[in-house]
Parts: sequence; structure tokens; C-alpha cells
Amino acid sequence: MLYGIPGGTIEVRGASDRALQLRGRFPYGSTATLSDGGRRGRPRKERFAAHAFKHSVETEREVRLLVGHDWGKPLASRGTGTLSLEDTAEALTFDATIPPEVADTSFVRDAIALLTAGLAVGISPGFRIPPERAVQQAETVEEEDPAEGQALIRTVHAAVLSELSLVTNPAYEESSVESRSWDMAAPKARPPMMVYLP
Repeated sequence: MLYGIPGGTIEVRGASDRALQLRGRFPYGSTATLSDGGRRGRPRKERFAAHAFKHSVETEREVRLLVGHDWGKPLASRGTGTLSLEDTAEALTFDATIPPEVADTSFVRDAIALLTAGLAVGISPGFRIPPERAVQQAETVEEEDPAEGQALIRTVHAAVLSELSLVTNPAYEESSVESRSWDMAAPKARPPMMVYLP
């Protein structure tokens, strides 16, 4: 399994039924440095072309939303109807509803605390490249413009998406977090969990 770690936006809202509504965005066209090449190698960079995950979205294959690529920490899934995906030329976006019984688990509380604190600031896809017999040129590798450097740049044109994860260490510099809270009704026994992360 390969993991790309781009920047994006995450929005979390607390609902009156104690479920959490989470929205995120994985931008296409951004370039991330995956390796500086060490002492003797060449830097390696990666980017996702527009609609790289289109097939996975349109075929409605199972995709899960996880914390830190940990399959033991699921937040939502398409199979349960708690995760929806939309693919546009600009980005892959998702909307997730984390039900109360999941929102009450310790790992979800920890994840929300990291989001609120601005520490979990990235969205990262877990994916694989399809075989050539299924998709020709699902990925291409090219030389970086010599005026900008000497990296090898891989562009992913088509990928099979398995999961999306909230991560604490995004590779894309444009990933940023800014939090804002607002008044919202919440159960008396529990403080509201509300944060907007652009």
C-alpha cells in the first residue's frame, strides 16, 4: 500500500445527536517531496493528476476513513453509509458522519483533540497503482525542470483508493490549520466538540 500525504482542509462539526460531521479535501495538482535523495541519490517528488481517484469514486468501492492509516481506528466508511466522496478536477472531497458510539471511543476523542489543537493537519490517501493490463500509464515519471532542481517526479494519473486518513505530518507545505469555534447546542453530559479547520 502506498500513501500520499497532501495538504488539504478538514472541517469538524458537533451535531446535536452527539454524532460528528467531518469534511475534508485532498487537492490535485500539488507536488510533495517524498525524499531528499540522501547523500547520493536524487530527490523524489509526487503529485496526483486531476481525477486520479475518479474510478474508485464512481464504482462506489469500499473506502474507509481512518486515523493515521491504522485499520484498527476507523472513523467512517462508504459501506456503512457514513462516508461520501466527490471527485472534481480540483480535489477529492469527502463528508463523514461519525456516529455517537464511535465518537465516544478513546481514539476518536484523541483524534478530535489533535484536530482541535492543530496537530493533525493533513489528509493522506491509502492507495495502490492498478496493473498495466487494467490501466496503461496509470503513473508517469519525469525529470524535474533543471532550473528548479534534479528530482524525479512521479505523477499518479489513476489509483485505486482504499482509505483516507487523518495524519499529523503532512508532506505538503501548503497544508495549514486554523481553528475557530462557534456556539452550538450539545448534550449536558458532554461538552460540545466543535472546530473548523481550513
